[in-house]
Amino acid sequence: MNGIEPIAHKERNLQGWDFFLLWAGAAVSLAEIWAGGLLVPMGLGLGLWVILLGHFIGNTPLALGGVIGSRWGIPTMVSVRASFGLRGSYLAAAFNVIQLVGWTAVMLIICAGAAEAIAKEYGYSHPILWTILSGAVTTLWALLGHLFWKWLQRIAVFALLILCGVMTYMVFREYGWTNLSQIPSSRDFPFMVGMDLVIAMPISWLPLVSDYSRFGRETRTTFFGTWAGYFLVSSWMYLLGLIAALATKSSDPAGVVMSLMVKFGWPVSALLIVLFSTFTTTFLDIYSTAVSAMNIFPALGERKGAVLGGLLGTIAAILFPSLLNYEHFLLFIGAMFCPLFGVVLADYFLLRKGVLHLEELYRENGEYWFWKGFNLKALLSWTIGFSVYLGFSPLLLDKVLGIKTSFPWDLGSSLPSIALAAVVYWVISSKR
Repeated sequence: MNGIEPIAHKERNLQGWDFFLLWAGAAVSLAEIWAGGLLVPMGLGLGLWVILLGHFIGNTPLALGGVIGSRWGIPTMVSVRASFGLRGSYLAAAFNVIQLVGWTAVMLIICAGAAEAIAKEYGYSHPILWTILSGAVTTLWALLGHLFWKWLQRIAVFALLILCGVMTYMVFREYGWTNLSQIPSSRDFPFMVGMDLVIAMPISWLPLVSDYSRFGRETRTTFFGTWAGYFLVSSWMYLLGLIAALATKSSDPAGVVMSLMVKFGWPVSALLIVLFSTFTTTFLDIYSTAVSAMNIFPALGERKGAVLGGLLGTIAAILFPSLLNYEHFLLFIGAMFCPLFGVVLADYFLLRKGVLHLEELYRENGEYWFWKGFNLKALLSWTIGFSVYLGFSPLLLDKVLGIKTSFPWDLGSSLPSIALAAVVYWVISSKR
């Protein structure tokens, strides 16, 4: 296990194809199918446009964030130190631990629910057992380390992509593109709200992308492997969820897809998709929970941190099944991390011109100490971007905060918050 110290070049063994499979495996997820179902009010045509455009936009900062890790061999939260200060990065790490435990729970809930639905066809019912089993195996997967992930992902993701091809064929054979395209859309669902729900998914991976890109041999292939793997497969999963939800009006599109697999005589394949899609996605959450926690508590260690992250996620999945209603969770992730990484990317690419001093990232009272460990300019820019995200999101304001509003514009929240945070930080820091 590698901790949060820089990875030496001789220890970096992942190539572009490995990152394609790593992020394709992250995207083969019932949670992504579920999220695609949230776009039902947009209809098939507009929904597909939002899926492709939203992933194009969201994937770009995701892959750019990975550039920092692959160039310097450092995990994401260590790279945040250059912008926010050593102690300032603790805030980002703490928020990331919270979202990763939440994501682990969401994934285990969906996995257990789908596995339970399949098992019931054969007279067996034990949802908590499925949750515990999937949590335990995923935690073990996270503990194996990047040398094993390389081969596990190749085998598991290849198999998953074949099974997902079968799954897609069954969905289209059952419902048909022509019939689905004739289902009317709702004008009450703003275009940019749909964009926010798509952009938030790749953005949710941005706080951990460098935890994996730091093992890449070459920055260019790491960038394109990350971008392409997640873009293609996540867009595919969103589309499946949209189609299933449109056709059945179900609030559980992932369950609909799994039921089709069982209906057409593929129950074992359906169960494999449920389990292995959980493993290939959720181990990233569990491992990065440990890495982010170590940014604050280095003595914790990767193994203890991963076990703790897996345990917390499993307990949360058992105790809080309501986490499955997670569109607001997605938007809050966007509100937190869009402006944060607007600051980080502007700082690294525009102000520092891609140059960091590695030893200073780990030294108190050094170059990245700023004011008592905090860069107040970065925190101010982050706060402004966060406020803009909340202020521009009618869904969050109405459903979560109880504030009803009607904007004369439809700009969404993701793009204004990331852009404004970046611009504010660039302007107030360019004269330093």
